[in-house]
Amino acid sequence: MPIATPEVYNEMLDRAKAGKFAYPAINVTSSQTLNAALRGFAEAESDGIIQISTGGAEFLGGQYSKDMVTGAVALAEYAHIIAEKYPVTVALHTDHCPKDKLDGYVRPLLAISQERVKAGQNPLFQSHMWDGSAETLADNLAIAQELLELARSAKIILEVEITPTGGEEDGVSHEINDSLYTTVDDAIRTAEALGLGDKGRYLLAASFGNVHGVYKPGNVVLRPELLKELSDGVAAKFGKPSPFDFVFHGGSGSSAQEIVTALENGVVKMNIDTDTQYAFTRPVADHMFKNYDGVLKVDGEVGSKKTYDPRTWGKLAEASMARRVVEATQNLRSAGTKIK
Repeated sequence: MPIATPEVYNEMLDRAKAGKFAYPAINVTSSQTLNAALRGFAEAESDGIIQISTGGAEFLGGQYSKDMVTGAVALAEYAHIIAEKYPVTVALHTDHCPKDKLDGYVRPLLAISQERVKAGQNPLFQSHMWDGSAETLADNLAIAQELLELARSAKIILEVEITPTGGEEDGVSHEINDSLYTTVDDAIRTAEALGLGDKGRYLLAASFGNVHGVYKPGNVVLRPELLKELSDGVAAKFGKPSPFDFVFHGGSGSSAQEIVTALENGVVKMNIDTDTQYAFTRPVADHMFKNYDGVLKVDGEVGSKKTYDPRTWGKLAEASMARRVVEATQNLRSAGTKIK
């Protein structure tokens, strides 16, 4: 059961919350980066989450048609086959999807899973993200209500982002300012609109200063302790302790203490993309620089097939990215926690 069933995915999230650890959610853009992520999880003896953004899905769909749904479905189907060879359980997730891409990405994927469930199968993906952070909170939650019902009927968990994450990802950008901090009122309005599990399970990407991409220490002020304020505020109103399953976005470059504080305050999923992209590309650049005369046919020479064969440098890239995934599982305390 390498690809989690809906029941097992719920168990994974419950175990993370109870154990105060989180699953690395690794963005992939190819079969090779998928294998790197799976390898990292296997070597760390950690279950995990594989996710595909709209840009990643478009890339996977091929540059001739750039069809996001085709790309996402193709990699998901591949994952269902290849993951059987890895001794860990993973969930498949789609990352940030803004309003203008819902009809071309999340809604069609939800429909595919609904048909699968009607036929007695498991959904193709285990969770999908709706990123309404560019909308007003009222509009964001109205769309989230509709998507949550669709997701529930397909045995899928919805992830919602209620306030902005700074920086830019796949064309969605937000300034780095005070709006990057979710308020208790925002969290209460979310609970009022989406319930606290009674209308379907959802993951909450609350903002505590998070920024996508790369940043130097001191440029961003993370306040992971804010998550406790949000939980306590909602718990006081609704009488349900630890009401949210939080997601940590924009975590590249975070300090060890910031990550620990986030875990202690209910984070069960942390997105990792920038760091694994670099880990994948770094050994490729090293190989190309060191084997310049071999990978290129310089001055009419023939080059060296052994050096420009994509398998040669691809293996280095996979191994490097896998090591970064292992590091992520250690930072998030999921290493060694795989479901037996």
